Amino acid sequence: MTRFEQERTDMIALLKQRGIKDELLLKALQSVEREQFVLTAFVNRAYDDSALPIASGQTISQPYTVAFQTEKLQVGKDSKVLEIGTGSGYQAAVLAEMGCRVFTIERHMDLHLQARKLLEKLGYRVAARCGDGTVGWNEYAPYDGIVVTAAAPEVPQPLLDQLADGGRLVIPVGDLERQSIRVITRIGDRFESIEAHGFKFVPLIGKEGWNEK
Repeated sequence: MTRFEQERTDMIALLKQRGIKDELLLKALQSVEREQFVLTAFVNRAYDDSALPIASGQTISQPYTVAFQTEKLQVGKDSKVLEIGTGSGYQAAVLAEMGCRVFTIERHMDLHLQARKLLEKLGYRVAARCGDGTVGWNEYAPYDGIVVTAAAPEVPQPLLDQLADGGRLVIPVGDLERQSIRVITRIGDRFESIEAHGFKFVPLIGKEGWNEK
C-alpha cells in the first residue's frame, strides 16, 4: 500500500468515526485520489481533515465537509447532480465515482479549465461550464441533487426551481463569518428544510449570491 493509499484509508476511518455511513460514498472517497486535486505545495496535507487553498483565492473543502454534503444529497448511480463551485474538481470527481451524472459550474475561468482538464485526464465524465452558479444550469434541469460549495446570504430561487420533485439542495447559508448547511427537500410545490451548524465556506458570488467587490 502506498503512502497516499494508507492516508485515504485513514481518512475513511475518520469519516466513519464522525458519522458518515453511506457505503457508496465511502467507496468513492477511497477511490478518488485527493492528492491530484490540491496544489503541489500542499500535497503532503492532501488528506488532512481541513480545507486547503487552491487558485483564485478559493479552497478545497475538508474531506468531512465533502462527505457530509454528499451524504445529505442522498444520491447514487444515475442520479443527476448539479454542483455549484467546481473549485479543483474534487467534489465532482467523488460524485462521478458514485455513478452520478454530474453537471458543475465554476465562475473562475482558470479553475474551470484546470478542473475540466484534470477530470478528463482521470477519466471522469463531467459536464462543466464557466459561469454564474447562483442562477443554476436550467438547460439540464431538473436535478435529483444540487450541492453548493460556497456560502450564500439567502437560498437562490433558481436553484430551488431546478430541483426535481423529491430532490435535495444542500447549501451553506449565512453571513460571511458564520454559516449553517441547509438541506432542502422539494416535495411537490413545497420545500422542507433542516440545518446543520459548524461549517465555514468561501462566499458564493453572483446574481443570486453575494455581490463581487
